[in-house]
Amino acid sequence: MALKTFNVEETVYKKFSDLCKGNGMSMSKQVEFFMRSMVEEEPEVKQEYIQKLDRIRKGKFVKVGNFANRYGL
Repeated sequence: MALKTFNVEETVYKKFSDLCKGNGMSMSKQVEFFMRSMVEEEPEVKQEYIQKLDRIRKGKFVKVGNFANRYGL
């Protein structure tokens, strides 16, 4: 593994750092996953991410009939 240096806007870095800490994720691993996803056809997805998506999909949602007609879009 190599140590690399990147220039990142301080506010973006802070928000991403807080997000990773809050979710118990390794910041460097998340950057690596992103980079890998940009260069590979089928990137690996963390099992925790798949589980999070499943929880979201099974969540309680409000049924909206015809959104465009209801809100004039």
